[in-house]
Amino acid sequence: MKERISLGKKIKQLLPKGRPKHFSYSTLSVLVLVLFLAAAVIITHTAADPLSPIQITVLSVAVVFSALLLCAFPLWPMVFLLVVLYWVGGYTLGTEGIYLPLAVISAGVLVSPSFQVIQHWDKAVVLRLGRFNRICGPGPHLIIPIIETASQYVDTRIRVTDFSAEQSLTMDTVPVHVDALAFWMVWDPQKTILEVERYEDAVILSAQTALRDTIGKNSLATLLSQRERLGAEIQRTLDAKTNPWGITILSIEFKEILVPKELEDVLSKQAQAERERHSRLILGEAEVEVAKKFEEASQVYRENPTAFQLRGMNMVYDSIKTHGGMVLMPSSAVDSMSLGTSMGAAALSKLQEHEKTQEHPEKKPDDREADTGDTEHEGNSQS
Repeated sequence: MKERISLGKKIKQLLPKGRPKHFSYSTLSVLVLVLFLAAAVIITHTAADPLSPIQITVLSVAVVFSALLLCAFPLWPMVFLLVVLYWVGGYTLGTEGIYLPLAVISAGVLVSPSFQVIQHWDKAVVLRLGRFNRICGPGPHLIIPIIETASQYVDTRIRVTDFSAEQSLTMDTVPVHVDALAFWMVWDPQKTILEVERYEDAVILSAQTALRDTIGKNSLATLLSQRERLGAEIQRTLDAKTNPWGITILSIEFKEILVPKELEDVLSKQAQAERERHSRLILGEAEVEVAKKFEEASQVYRENPTAFQLRGMNMVYDSIKTHGGMVLMPSSAVDSMSLGTSMGAAALSKLQEHEKTQEHPEKKPDDREADTGDTEHEGNSQS
């Protein structure tokens, strides 16, 4: 099925696009033809033998048919054919008064294609007897009937073209499907029309060729991570090729990169393994930094044993405060932190305070402080 579709695309590319034309039959051209018809009717009414309503209706239908036919087939041979048909029809009717309006209408059919209206974004290439004559810009223009032709109109606006590279192998032999966009414009209509037969197809096919060449020179990881750089490379390569044609490639942008489904799982596992390796490296670096900090702390504790003891006591206190319950510690740790001496000093101070309370039970703590102050004052006086 895919082979048939691709073959159909190739056949369509080989077939000519659009119909050949020698001019553009616009609304202004139709208006000119209608004016010639009105002039023919007015002239016949002023003559001695005016046209009948039936003849006027037949001429009007013939003019409308001519305008539609010229819109569909804007060719000078078609103009000649219509003029001949007019005169054959007039000769068949055999009315003498019909020849004058036929002459006026024939002149209108011949002159009306000469009025060309070009849009603001278009440029028309005018050929005179097959040779290049001039470039017509926006607005109304006149061409010489039969001698000159405005065969092609070129759109000078920025265009966007969608192209793709199907089943292209990367440098690491991975088949990918890449969709891209090309932004380009025509800056010299003369070169574009005279030197390239089908410039739109030429741009698309050249872009596909450049895209496939770039895919084959880079790996899949490069295609996924460096789209802007690769797009710029394709743009430079393609612009160097199309610039002599009067066409500038503004930019190439990657729209989508697809890989086969059977490779998606493999790439996903590879990415997961890469992330795990990266996380382990970060954890190892953190362990090294922590070890260096511990080494610096050991140097401080070696010079100041008291700080080491206070750190140990603080750790025991934090453990009891956080988790609660009982903490079992070896005797060597207790001796190193001098917990016995500290606890004994605290117990001795509490015991002395208890004995003082038993000796003076009627005094409150504030009174005992006052007595202590008086005693100290008396001792100072005696001294």
